[in-house]
Amino acid sequence: MALQLWETLKESITVYTGLSPSTFFTVLALGLALYYMVSSLFGSSDDGLGSYQERSRAPEEQVQPLPPPVQLGEITDEELKQYDGSDKSKPLLMAIKGQIYDVSQSRMFYGPGGPYALFAGKDASRALAKMSFEVKDLNGDLTGLGTFELEALQDWEYKFMSKYIKVGTVKSSIPVSDGATDGQTAEAAEIDSAKPAEDGPSENAAPETVETVSNAAGDQKE
Repeated sequence: MALQLWETLKESITVYTGLSPSTFFTVLALGLALYYMVSSLFGSSDDGLGSYQERSRAPEEQVQPLPPPVQLGEITDEELKQYDGSDKSKPLLMAIKGQIYDVSQSRMFYGPGGPYALFAGKDASRALAKMSFEVKDLNGDLTGLGTFELEALQDWEYKFMSKYIKVGTVKSSIPVSDGATDGQTAEAAEIDSAKPAEDGPSENAAPETVETVSNAAGDQKE
């Protein structure tokens, strides 16, 4: 009975598929193997939809709204270094021409690992003007810059003014006003020291004039 069923099955396979029984079962086995392999890689449709929804929710849960910018007033270069992005609880700051801006919204560019991370926490005016990534240019010194470099820096400043909020200024480390005061004081001292020498002869000339007049009067009486 079983033998007759097997013979009937082989004949049916040949009639309906045009393949020999061995070829038919080989193709069937390969199809099943391929199906299980694809299923193991991608999972079922329900699992795939669920994992996709979980992945889509993950960024939404991780992204948190940025705190409002905090006005810092005037700070030093050393204090500005504390806002280079290494401490996530602090805003990400950067300065151009002594003006400090909150660039926290562009952390992917200026934060740790970003292409401009070395500018964060510093006055990068010179580096931006020269488009330099060298450590020696990470400062606010603009001496020796050419016209095109200053124009490039001006473009950067306009961009920051329009996009980011100013939160403070960098305290200048060059005592320009003190130097001018000292120079004026020294110049005044030189003028004061020169005055007695000029006034001296005029004071001594008065007794000589009086003595000459007295001698002339005595001669006339004689």
